[in-house]
This record gives sequence, structure tokens and C-alpha cells, in this order.
Amino acid sequence: MKRLALTSLSLAALGVAGTADAQTSVTLYGTIDTSITYVNHADGSKNLWTLGNSSFGNLSGSRWGLKGAEDLGGGLKAIFQLENGFNPSTGALAQGGRLFGRQAYVGLTAEQYGSLTLGRQYDPLIDLVQGITADNYFGSVFATPGDVDNYDNSFRVNNAVKYTTPVWSGLQVAAMYSFGGIAGSTGAEQSYSAAVNYTNGPLALAGGYFYATNSQAVNGIRTDGWTSTSDGTFDGPINAGYATAHSLTIARAAAQYQLGQFTFGLGYSNARYSPDASSVFRETQKYNTGQGFMNYQLSPSLLLGIGYSYTHANGDTSANYNQVSLGADYSLSKRTDLYMTAAWQHASGDTGNGTGGSMPAEASIGSYGYAGTSNQTIVNLGLRHKF
Repeated sequence: MKRLALTSLSLAALGVAGTADAQTSVTLYGTIDTSITYVNHADGSKNLWTLGNSSFGNLSGSRWGLKGAEDLGGGLKAIFQLENGFNPSTGALAQGGRLFGRQAYVGLTAEQYGSLTLGRQYDPLIDLVQGITADNYFGSVFATPGDVDNYDNSFRVNNAVKYTTPVWSGLQVAAMYSFGGIAGSTGAEQSYSAAVNYTNGPLALAGGYFYATNSQAVNGIRTDGWTSTSDGTFDGPINAGYATAHSLTIARAAAQYQLGQFTFGLGYSNARYSPDASSVFRETQKYNTGQGFMNYQLSPSLLLGIGYSYTHANGDTSANYNQVSLGADYSLSKRTDLYMTAAWQHASGDTGNGTGGSMPAEASIGSYGYAGTSNQTIVNLGLRHKF
């Protein structure tokens, strides 16, 4: 991807304080992705048409950012990245209105030793596992129903320290810890994660683990806090009833194999929402998801994809979700592409209603969106440009 490298003169023109020299680089980059979307059931109503709503399945979240590096000598570099997310149809800030809600970190990196970064970041499952899943190619219409396992990046992690190793003969490992920052309670609102990726020719294997604790209860009552992650993890009907969980645990594994013009992938995840005395539900809710996809590079410009996922929920309530997804991505250039994606999902059984009871399971394709019924169909026709 071609990026715009800013020299010290252009930085001064932008009003950025500080100095730059031949060993310092700052890059301005971004993606604008918007689509015309049809949803047959949304928010309990029928036939929604919308423009630019990334909740319903764009390939990428729209963003702009700055990243840079300074050579400190001896192979060591200081690095930073600030990344803003926004809604291109309205210009509104994404990620809960944060200025740099997608990423905001500083760190050190060396080719021989890896990188250490501090700030708001992706967890290692996103860094090392997601890249070999269908979501990496076609976005949230291929994600887990309701994104119950953060397959579609519904959240980032605040106050995080992350170490990522170099690539050793195809093997890379990352680990992260997020401070809760609660005086007198070290374990409250903390999270930690680790993941590994191994790539050898056409074969890629990856797996990882994530754990986060919720905010503390006030007078014995917990609301949807999740200070360490946030970003609308519980905005959909599938797991909204478990927003008062004491902790969230996610384990994921994925495999990908390239064979000529075909790419085959498999994935599995287990997400657990565990209660305590301050939760409104009493049994751990578990979501087990199996996924498979196949991509075909029909021409240098056209990529086609198909995927299927099955999610079984049990514990506090029991439900099943079946989803079929389709995608086509046509490159107009190295930086601009047209795409069409579609998905159909069927839900059955019951899910938590957020007050300790249950309600009929609702379909929810992508990260968010209430179908108001057991079936949902989404079709997107979009345009994406990267700079």
C-alpha cells in the first residue's frame, strides 16, 4: 500500500511540534470504506436501506492515522501509532467517540528482539490469529454471530503493555497485559492475552487466549462497564444479556492453506461469560463456534469467497446460530476496490434478556444489529479506498 511519508517540512506545515531528521519518519495513512446496505430485519423492523453503516458489514472500518519511527542506533527504534476511526456517511467519531479509538500507543522495536508497545492496542488474537480467518478478507459478514468472541474487532484493550517477538523460522508469539488501574484491587478490570502464529509456505496455523475482568460492582450491582475493553462488545442481542459477567474468556484457533488459486480456512472459538454474585445471571454462558471458508482468486483483480459458521450456546441458556456468507472483491487499482458481500443467519433457542431471565434467540450478523426475529439477511455493495 502506498503511504504518504511526511518530511520535517510537511510536519511543520501541519503544525506538528518537534523536530525531524533523516533518521525519523512519520506516515499519514487511511482507509475510507462505505457501502449501500440492505437488511431484511433490523431493530425489529423490516427492509432497512442504509449508507456507510460499518455495523452491517463493510470490508474495513474507515480510519486515518499517523505512525512513525525514530532510529535510536544499534538497531533500536522508537515507534508510535495514533489511529482514528470514523463513520464516512456522517463524519462522526467511532469507538465510542474517542479521537484515537482504534489505536494509540508508543513503544520500542528491534529486528533482533521484537517490539514492546504501551497504550490502547489490539490484543494478540487480533494480531496473530485473525489474519488467517475469513473476516480478514471480507469483513464482518463472515464474523461470528454477534461477534461474541471478538472475531470482528469489536473491542481494543486500554492501558495495555504488549510484547511481540520477531519471526523465528515462521513462528511468532505475542503476549499482552492490561492494568486495571483500580486502587486496592489489582485484579479488577485487568486483562491479559497471548497468541502464536506459525507460517510455512502455503500453511498457516494460529491460536491464542484472552481473559478480561469486568468493572467492579457498586452497592452489589454491576452494569456494563468493561473499562479494559469497551467499544460496544455487548451491543447485539446474542450476548447483551451477559454484559454483567464478572469475566470474559476467549480461546481461538485457526488454520489456512493455499492451493493454487484456492485458499481454505478453518476456525474454532470458545467464549465464556462467567458470573459472580453481582451478575444478573447465574451460570457461565458458553459460545462454541466452528467456521470454514473457501476463497478463489478468479483473476488477478477478482477474489470470490464463501463461508459457513455454526455457533452453539449453552450454560445459562441454550441457542444455535447457523450462518452462510458470500463475498466478491474486485480491485480497480492497488488502493481502490469494489465489493459485494451477503449473509444469511438463522437463530433458534433462547438467550439471556439482561434481567436474569431468557428470551427467544435473535439473529445478528456482524458486530451489531437486532433482527427482532430468528432470521436475518444482509447484502452490501461497497467502495473502499486506501491512502
